Amino acid sequence: MEPTLTLFISLFTTLVAIINPLEAIPVYLGLMGNKGTNEQRQVARRACLYALLLCFFFLIFGTLLLRIFEVPLSMVRVVGGVILTRVGFELFAPPPSGGMLPHAEASDSDVAFVPLAMPIMFGPGAIATLISMASTIKQSSAELMHFAAASAAIVACMATVYLSLAYAKPILRKIGKQGIDAATRIVGFFVAAMGMGLIFQGAVEFLEPYRQVATAAAGG
Repeated sequence: MEPTLTLFISLFTTLVAIINPLEAIPVYLGLMGNKGTNEQRQVARRACLYALLLCFFFLIFGTLLLRIFEVPLSMVRVVGGVILTRVGFELFAPPPSGGMLPHAEASDSDVAFVPLAMPIMFGPGAIATLISMASTIKQSSAELMHFAAASAAIVACMATVYLSLAYAKPILRKIGKQGIDAATRIVGFFVAAMGMGLIFQGAVEFLEPYRQVATAAAGG
């Protein structure tokens, strides 16, 4: 039972750290504009549901997809890091044309899936984490118990994110529009930094076998 509890705590804390609901709050409020509380919470519920379904999809089918397309996990981190870096730059300095992220003024656009569920809630970091976890679970002797623990961690994480978004307005009530804008730009900086970290981490993982070969050749 202890390894199962350890897996639950590990996956829950990792996903919460990657999603970072406190950082998602200013982005969420900025995208919501002047919409009412009920409408905001409906968007939050849909976004968390979409992210939850994406999490389970990659937990169940992630390793299979990598095998089908013959894509190493290191390349998932690199490409995901590029996407995350671009999102971070757009949050930090929004382009006048709109870019990847829709503006709050675009009332007819559904922001629940893009950009809230993906890539803000469920981005490349979460994809890489869940695919790595799936491969670990499949190699475990207690596969069913570990899958149940991972599923519970995903549900608990999304419940935490929903509560953060549902009460986002009271949390940032005293900050105002300028405060939200400043917080969004700060978030953008760290999102871009996280993306660059994923790029370098993936590149190092991809080049590691070649380094070992070069070291063995030099030693021989």
